[in-house]
Amino acid sequence: MMIRLGQYLPGETVVHRLDPRVKIVAVLLMSPLIFTAQAAGIVLICLFLAAVIAIVHLSIAQTAAAVRPVAFFIIVIFLMHLLLTEGRSLLSLDPLPLRITREGIVQGAYVTWQFICLLVVAAILTMTTLPSDLVGGIERLLRPLARLGIPSQDIAVMISMALRFIPMLYEEYERLRTAQAARGADFTTGSILLRLRAVSSFVVPLLLCAFRRADELAMAMEARGYRRGPRSSLHELKFSGRDFTALAVMALFVLMNLGLRMIA
Repeated sequence: MMIRLGQYLPGETVVHRLDPRVKIVAVLLMSPLIFTAQAAGIVLICLFLAAVIAIVHLSIAQTAAAVRPVAFFIIVIFLMHLLLTEGRSLLSLDPLPLRITREGIVQGAYVTWQFICLLVVAAILTMTTLPSDLVGGIERLLRPLARLGIPSQDIAVMISMALRFIPMLYEEYERLRTAQAARGADFTTGSILLRLRAVSSFVVPLLLCAFRRADELAMAMEARGYRRGPRSSLHELKFSGRDFTALAVMALFVLMNLGLRMIA
């Protein structure tokens, strides 16, 4: 089964049954840990994510497929740090004013690891949480801001729609690519510049498809009587024992990371 970033994957695992607020808070806690991780913290975070992936019953191939749409940006990020970071030179790319440095390799690998970890964390969240539950969880977490006049429910809907548009855009890209290939277009041969030029021809039709989908979504919401403002929910969110256990595990994980940082 092909899994894409932002796609919900039905299941009955412990992670699927967690309250969406718990998973959202876990993502928020993981982000600063990933950005500030050192050597021991990197190993600990990798082990933690591997354990969660195993609990969700995802294979390595499925996890890789979920982040494959952004592989190009991952490569660009690595190359930028590899070629533009000052340090001990290992290889000079004359006549270009570029060189590969030892520090560039380390920094590029580190930043790439951070980006991949953030993508995996976001993928696990969207794979194990229904869009409606994700909206409800974000809205409940932002509800205290309503006292300041901030429309928490509207913000939650916008965030959820943005997440759901990621797999939709990728599906449209694959459809356009297949249609062009059926007409004789070749995206697998030639130089990198020729391949990028061929792929760039998708930009305009892809944007048109995105605007069309957005217009259809707006009409569907209007036809169903969607209005801004507070609304009731079909399923009220309530914490259970497993949610408190998950929060305790997450708190322990954060403390372990802080402890390793202090020791180092």
